[in-house]
Amino acid sequence: MRRKRDGCLIDPQASIDPSATFAEGVSVGPFSVIGADVHIGPNSWIGPHVVINGPTRIGSGNRVFQFSSLGEIPQDMKYQGEASELVIGDGNTIREYCTINRGTSLDRGVTTVGNNNWIMAYVHIAHDCQVGDHIILANGTTLGGHVRIEDYAILGGFTLVHQFCSIGAYAFCGGGTALPRDLPPYVIASGNRAKPHGLNKEGLKRHNFDPLAIRALHKAYMLLIKSKKIDDKARAEAEVLGHQYPEVARFIQFIDDSERGVLR
Repeated sequence: MRRKRDGCLIDPQASIDPSATFAEGVSVGPFSVIGADVHIGPNSWIGPHVVINGPTRIGSGNRVFQFSSLGEIPQDMKYQGEASELVIGDGNTIREYCTINRGTSLDRGVTTVGNNNWIMAYVHIAHDCQVGDHIILANGTTLGGHVRIEDYAILGGFTLVHQFCSIGAYAFCGGGTALPRDLPPYVIASGNRAKPHGLNKEGLKRHNFDPLAIRALHKAYMLLIKSKKIDDKARAEAEVLGHQYPEVARFIQFIDDSERGVLR
């Protein structure tokens, strides 16, 4: 029988550090371990056999399934116990056997997961990653350290993302993709090693993108990604489209900001 604690349901077989804090409506299942300096926001559900170590901040309405490990020290041999944390937003589903590590002093010192993400079984989110909102990470997806994923991206099962890579908004990776470079927004990639395969047109249509903007993005993609000769003329054509469509401007800016280089 679960015991009530300040408006929460805590199973008596859970192990709770005295410094852990819970907002109203939190539920913690049997044999879960909630460590020091952990805060869990309102109406979040922590299943059985979950381990959460701090410093970790978890927002409201999250669901964390059995055997997941959140807020553990980073898997980085350079880590020497310095202060770092994990921050998770609201409305996320984190399925079985997921591991999400804290940050390191070599970066911002924090790993962040945004809001309303669907994180399937056996996903690993390494230290210092920045995961945005409304993202789907399918089973077995692995993010190396310092990876950044923008909103509404979808990574198919067993996608492997090299450390320091960035994945743009609304991008899509097929199952088994190995991603060694940055994936621009709106683009589909697959393969080992990954190659781009056009725009995520179906995804853009589902999110009610203007058909003219999709057409302009396709033109910019052909000019800056698939063209055999990316010269000043191609760049100028793309920039004209960027002045007309903010989606294209975002696409160009991502390419310009890339430090690892983008898939081509």
